[in-house]
Amino acid sequence: MEVTLTHRMERQFAELQGRHGRKKSPFCLCEGVRCCKELLASPAAEFIELAVISEKLKEDFSELEKFATVKVSDEKLQKLSGTVTSQGVLILVKRPSCAPDDFPPPQDPFIMAVDKLGDPGNFGTILRTAKAAGLREFWFTSGSADPYQPKVIRSSLAAQFSMNLREFASLNELTAFAAQQGYGQLYLTDPHCGESCFECSGLFDRSVVVIGSEAHGIESSIPGNRVTIPMPGNFESLNAAQAATIVLFEHVRRLTTGKI
Repeated sequence: MEVTLTHRMERQFAELQGRHGRKKSPFCLCEGVRCCKELLASPAAEFIELAVISEKLKEDFSELEKFATVKVSDEKLQKLSGTVTSQGVLILVKRPSCAPDDFPPPQDPFIMAVDKLGDPGNFGTILRTAKAAGLREFWFTSGSADPYQPKVIRSSLAAQFSMNLREFASLNELTAFAAQQGYGQLYLTDPHCGESCFECSGLFDRSVVVIGSEAHGIESSIPGNRVTIPMPGNFESLNAAQAATIVLFEHVRRLTTGKI
């Protein structure tokens, strides 16, 4: 359903490029061909408010025909875009809830969580990897990056629209909720000490595995099992996204080989 771009629509797009505007808005922006394709294939597609598409885009976006869609020039789309070079499509969608109780009980074999992980690129990469590893849940604490800011959506390839993202005020609150859901073991990743993630037999057994921020890690006062990635090179540490990828695909390795 083709509509005309109004000044109000343009103002909405502009506001969502900034942190303050995102806080006030019930919407978020999904941008780029692959991200928008993922969004359209997800349950969140029913909440699409508006799509803006370049007149010159060659990709088939016939899925957008049932939504309000604006066709504009490349120059106009670039002004609405938050990227240096727009890929030709931008979708305004209602922001999904991150309230812990707004989803069915979790069914994943373990929970991947991040604690105060503020870097949007790392946050999005971990989301994308968690989905690739077969998880449907992703938990995070307040102080982490906004999972629906444009950079996180781009770096995750819109994985958040097909996952259950639950936000908690603190790691203690997250742990308490997890225990209520039957995830009783807490594993805290640590770059310096703990049991090897390749040898820890209970690491993915109805547990919560937490990745901390690169700057501060996980508070030492939090009680839990410390787990580490062996690093024979004696380098400082891996970044958060690299560490999460290793842990997530150790789970995949065990699933596919049946071996610890």
